[in-house]
Amino acid sequence: MLTRRHFAAAAIASPAILKFSGPAAAATNLKISHQFPGGTGEEGDFRDRMCRRFAAEIAKRTNGEITGTVYPDSSLMKTTAQFSSMRKGALDLSLYPLAYAGGEVQELNITLMPCLVSSYTQGQAWKNAPVGRELNRISEEKGIVIVSWVWQAGGCASRSTQLVGPEDAKGKKVRGGSREMDLMFKEAGAAVVSLPSNEVYAAMQTGAVDAAVTSSTSLISFHMEELAKHLAGGGGKSYWFMFEPLIMSKAIFSAMPKAQQDAIMAVGSELEDYGYAAAKQDDKTVVDVYSKKGVNVQQMDDGSLAKWKELARKSAWKDYSDKSEAGAKLMKLAIDLAEKTA
Repeated sequence: MLTRRHFAAAAIASPAILKFSGPAAAATNLKISHQFPGGTGEEGDFRDRMCRRFAAEIAKRTNGEITGTVYPDSSLMKTTAQFSSMRKGALDLSLYPLAYAGGEVQELNITLMPCLVSSYTQGQAWKNAPVGRELNRISEEKGIVIVSWVWQAGGCASRSTQLVGPEDAKGKKVRGGSREMDLMFKEAGAAVVSLPSNEVYAAMQTGAVDAAVTSSTSLISFHMEELAKHLAGGGGKSYWFMFEPLIMSKAIFSAMPKAQQDAIMAVGSELEDYGYAAAKQDDKTVVDVYSKKGVNVQQMDDGSLAKWKELARKSAWKDYSDKSEAGAKLMKLAIDLAEKTA
């Protein structure tokens, strides 16, 4: 019996089949996976809520031709397997920190480049700027469609001493969240630990990491305040801005009728304002959550950020640009946008 995935695979091998196979794409249930804690459409981690809102709205918009089932907390598949599964057409969608795929597609490491994106205004400008169009082109070339664009600011939770400026990092075991973040922390004298954010709590609990940098939302959702003594961040001013979009398998997307494709992209775009508003609210909420737990909260200051940027330029920025022409082009476009939105 032919399934939707067989249809998608056949469509890749023979695009002409799409012209005569519209009905096969009807009544589709999309599997939407992510690594974050589950909740409801109104409560819990906003990234889970965003996925649930997407599923509800797409069903409404298509009169039930498309429905969605959300699988939170990496319950469908492991976090790092989600990207390659989408490329193969084995997973439909994921709200995915795109830098996690940097080992598979090196250019995507720019989506968590230290000190490159420095504000939500700048992050929001990526989608329609040359750097965003180029990132979109590379993603689609690798089998991924970007459905919703959302950037998140982050902070640093520490179980021992405070980590605000580069001088605080020496000798600490730090989780940065991407290869490029790790390069900057290494430049500052830290030992780096690579793992997804849903594994940070256990790593800090066992002492495998001394400090972890992640989004304000993850700092809340993964209850790092239970282990941390210090928090740097929480005001939306950070060296850490990460692109965490809702993305879709191009194989699955391309196998759908155009009307359904248009609905998916329209709903994804409409949800971006919700995502940004929720991310900004969590930058405030994280301060309240940690303060109430007795954690020492310190905002990142301009002086410390300037020091981090200098380290980032000579380590992560240079390494990334030197690796490929595509990376150098993306980096230049990103820097040009940063200068325009400063």
